[in-house]
Amino acid sequence: MISFIWEPGLPLPAGTGGSENYTIGHVRELNRRGVAAQVVTIGLGTADGRDEFVGVPFFALANVGEVAALEGTVVFVTDFPAVQLDRTAYQFLHIPPPLRDRDHGRVVAQTQDRALIATSQFGAGLWADFLDVDVATIQVVYPFAESCFGEQVRAAGTPGATRVLYAGRLTPEKGIYTLLAMLHSDLIAPDAELSFTVTTAGDDKPQGHLISGLLQAHPGIRLVPARKSPAAMAALMAEHDVVVMPSNSQYWHETFGIVSIEAQHAGCRVVASDDGGLPETDCGAITLVAPDNAEALAQGLRRAIALGVPTHTERARAAARFTLGRSVDELLAVFARPLPVTPATIVRELEAIALLPAARVIRPPQIEAAGTK
Repeated sequence: MISFIWEPGLPLPAGTGGSENYTIGHVRELNRRGVAAQVVTIGLGTADGRDEFVGVPFFALANVGEVAALEGTVVFVTDFPAVQLDRTAYQFLHIPPPLRDRDHGRVVAQTQDRALIATSQFGAGLWADFLDVDVATIQVVYPFAESCFGEQVRAAGTPGATRVLYAGRLTPEKGIYTLLAMLHSDLIAPDAELSFTVTTAGDDKPQGHLISGLLQAHPGIRLVPARKSPAAMAALMAEHDVVVMPSNSQYWHETFGIVSIEAQHAGCRVVASDDGGLPETDCGAITLVAPDNAEALAQGLRRAIALGVPTHTERARAAARFTLGRSVDELLAVFARPLPVTPATIVRELEAIALLPAARVIRPPQIEAAGTK
């Protein structure tokens, strides 16, 4: 059994982010292959989000300590307290390290006994610096786009018109305010053939609820409900020509950006910040722009529009990259490899060496020179 452990006290929500899609997709595919896998939630009983994921095995624990009784492979998907296990568990690093120094010690303590898995080369490097470990000890398992994105039939648009979609969460780090600023650009504002759609993903949180209100009041934005399944998101993306990902880089670095590959599989152009792991999402239809820069975003959108919708050949080539099957193959390969040395093991070995008695210096015997007394 492979148990993917979700953050204590939080349900697994549908349609709110890449970590959720990544976890559910892996569990579904593993079970399809005959490899037992489940999502484990803590402290919620059956009110843990399972109703939104039909056919995905869920297992509810009452408290954090019960994780120690799980058999098989344990994989912590999100932030999780330190727990004592009789074997090494794995820890996914889906998001950047915390920004504040006050959180450093806590996160180091949580991860020091775990084998680490990042979702991009950028993410591996970022976390290696934060945890002060060798980057080679952090494995990389890339995210994926479900097959429905590459298979979705595209909706025909109006000749000359361009449909732009922002499908990220309604949070500042995802660049929503950069998008709003771009709408005032002289490259964008006068163009009546441009339309902009934003989903309500994340409006269940206080920050997202506030931003949702701003978007509802904006005459240039069509606000639509968040999509709760890959198939529904694929259908929405196929109704658009360009997907924008103006991720913030001041205090947040996107470790990968699953929306980017989903959009490219769905036949969209993507305009994304040249920051974090987003450059690694290139499936052949991405335009990278300077982050936190509304003018750069406007110019990038203009370049993407000039390129036109990807051809069938370009879309097929994009859909062959970052597949679910390849991602699960990479994950199983990580599980099959010898476990890397964890930071805690290195510390314990160094401490053991430090406690060894000092070596006794043995001096060679003095040999008197010939003819001396």
